[in-house]
Amino acid sequence: MSANVNTVTKKKILLIAANPAVSPTTGWPIGFWWAELTHPYWAFTEVGYEVEIRSPLGGALQADGYSDPEDDSGYSAHDLLSLGFKKSKTHAALLAETKSLAEVDVAAYDAVFVTGGQSPMVTFRGNAALAGLVSEFYEAGKVTALVCHGTCLLLEARLANGELLVKGKTWTGFANSEEVFADGFVGKRIQPFWIEDEARKLEGTNFVVDQRFREFAVRDGLLVTGQQQYSGAAAARLVIEALGR
Repeated sequence: MSANVNTVTKKKILLIAANPAVSPTTGWPIGFWWAELTHPYWAFTEVGYEVEIRSPLGGALQADGYSDPEDDSGYSAHDLLSLGFKKSKTHAALLAETKSLAEVDVAAYDAVFVTGGQSPMVTFRGNAALAGLVSEFYEAGKVTALVCHGTCLLLEARLANGELLVKGKTWTGFANSEEVFADGFVGKRIQPFWIEDEARKLEGTNFVVDQRFREFAVRDGLLVTGQQQYSGAAAARLVIEALGR
């Protein structure tokens, strides 16, 4: 074999994004959050990883309006990375017809990365199959990452022994201070529950948050979590660190 042939297997990430839904509190169409998908995608592909985007049910994905850099609100107008992903036909096609999580082979991936958005608060909470898949990745020794509202899965994800995945773990997720800001920005209650409130009811786990809307991600062994939409790339970097690049 030639000495200059690269025999290193490319690492593969399963990136999970939520399917479209309707918010029970606002009546808005809801979905994934652009930055929580595009920024980790960029971080992973920049180091040569293969990223496969799937959703629980498969099919076309839609983003939360406020996460769209072209939205009239201007809320995410600064997000040029998501704008570039959205405008690229090649990349936009990755969201036009996703595969479902049915028959996912955990052994085929090096890590799982769960994105957030508003839909996860409706479609992830109470989704035993999805929580079980996340636990399966973790117990298979795979790096398991979740960001923002996607961390609501950790309120329920349990290991084979019945214990919560987050027992004895330090982790983060969308903070109450950020929910207060978001509600104030739109002038109404957005979420059906708040992750920080629910996490602090759990015994034997250490839920932590940083200042609102500042990049913050935590790694505790195989578990990686990011606080909100500004933490996606930071969480991805911790995954890369855990995988040894």
